[in-house]
Amino acid sequence: MEPIMNQIRSRVFQRLHRAAVLPRRKHSGCAEQAAVPATTNSRKNKPTLLVSRLYQPANLRDMGLQGEMTCKSQRLMQQAGLIYQSNPGCYYYLPATVRSMEKLVRVIDQEMQGIGGQKLDMPSLCSADLWKTSERWDLMGKELFRLKDRHGADYCLGPTHEEAVTTLVAHQATLSYRQLPLLLYQITRKFRDEPKPKFGLLRGREFYMKDMYSFDVSEEAAFETYESVCQAYTRLFARLGLRCVQVQADTGNIGGKLSHEFQLPADIGEDRILVCGNCSFSANVETLSQETSDCPNCKTGKLEESKGVEVGHTFYLGKKYSNIFNATFSSAQNKPCIAEMGCYGLGVTRILAAAIEVLSTEEGIRWPGLLAPYQACVVPPKKGSKMDGAAVLAEELVHTLGETLPRLRGEVVFDDRTQMTIGKRLKDASRLGYPYVIVVGQGALEETPRFEVICQLTGETMFLSKDGLLDLLGRVETV
Repeated sequence: MEPIMNQIRSRVFQRLHRAAVLPRRKHSGCAEQAAVPATTNSRKNKPTLLVSRLYQPANLRDMGLQGEMTCKSQRLMQQAGLIYQSNPGCYYYLPATVRSMEKLVRVIDQEMQGIGGQKLDMPSLCSADLWKTSERWDLMGKELFRLKDRHGADYCLGPTHEEAVTTLVAHQATLSYRQLPLLLYQITRKFRDEPKPKFGLLRGREFYMKDMYSFDVSEEAAFETYESVCQAYTRLFARLGLRCVQVQADTGNIGGKLSHEFQLPADIGEDRILVCGNCSFSANVETLSQETSDCPNCKTGKLEESKGVEVGHTFYLGKKYSNIFNATFSSAQNKPCIAEMGCYGLGVTRILAAAIEVLSTEEGIRWPGLLAPYQACVVPPKKGSKMDGAAVLAEELVHTLGETLPRLRGEVVFDDRTQMTIGKRLKDASRLGYPYVIVVGQGALEETPRFEVICQLTGETMFLSKDGLLDLLGRVETV
């Protein structure tokens, strides 16, 4: 074996040596020509984001449909090659989904940091000792993924991090009242052993969540922080164009004195919510008597029931965890005081799926504008058709959009599958849900070029000049 390895090393060294000392041959060969950099004049205007190169394998789409499709968002996401189930309740998030999720994370970061949130990252592997100290090790029951290390110590995969973050703050012995409110948050994978995972990303065993934890000097200050987070959630959903309802909720096994859910009305929703038609009161049915039909707030309005998907949850915890773990701060009188706490969750992957559920048609995905994986898709004519001359114009258009509208750089894809008819490619574009699809056809060859523009969210089709197209796409918001 050693003589063979020596021969291989010798050959590799000789090749590296020749590459370093020999001048590059200038005649048109094979390997040399293939190595021409993409920045040469012959290729500098070529689109770089090609539909044919996007990783959305058709065979995965077909295989994904073999299981039971329990809701629209699950079916559409698997048909579009956005997710692929690895085992019950766990999914591969394919590249387009990751792009969308990263955009949602940026929006969340903007809103959380806008109210003073600081981002950190806590271990997913949590010691059982912390959970036993808070008495939630037994309270959570079978929902916890539990495991032992090689030394026999008990751990769980964190579904939430109240114990962990409170312990972290408790170990900071020098925390002053001047540093409060302290808002710490993370966006990480969470784990819950769902008895029957269903609805795709709406109810899984492994998912992404934003969880924030606040520490305040007093109950009054904690309520102010609580309200500021609720307002940030309201702004976030408004930016996404989602009509969420903030409802009174049960504190459940998280505990605390006050709780609200942010519910996205949807027929597939597992929660039942009651909304007053006369005032702003709304609540989860779990918090009211079964016989309640009159509004407990205004006394005159009637409560109307609907279904909803919970996409956010806020809790005022008081001193439940800070007492247990001794999370204190130094007051103005230099005395140790127990901090008042709150915790606030957002289901990141659930928001994606819920948005698709309520916005989409039965045939194609419709994204919140800010979260679309790509903002536009340019479709050139079929190769060999009478409009084949517009193909070059289509490539130039992609380049122009990136140069003229910097916000759209990396947001425009080119459907280079010109062996397919325009109709088939438009069907694919609808399935994936690009907000704008631009067809470069016969109209682009006219004296005053015109482009067919399809707005997927509204279903409207427009015929625009180049300037009109730039004006339209120039108003597109990105994050």
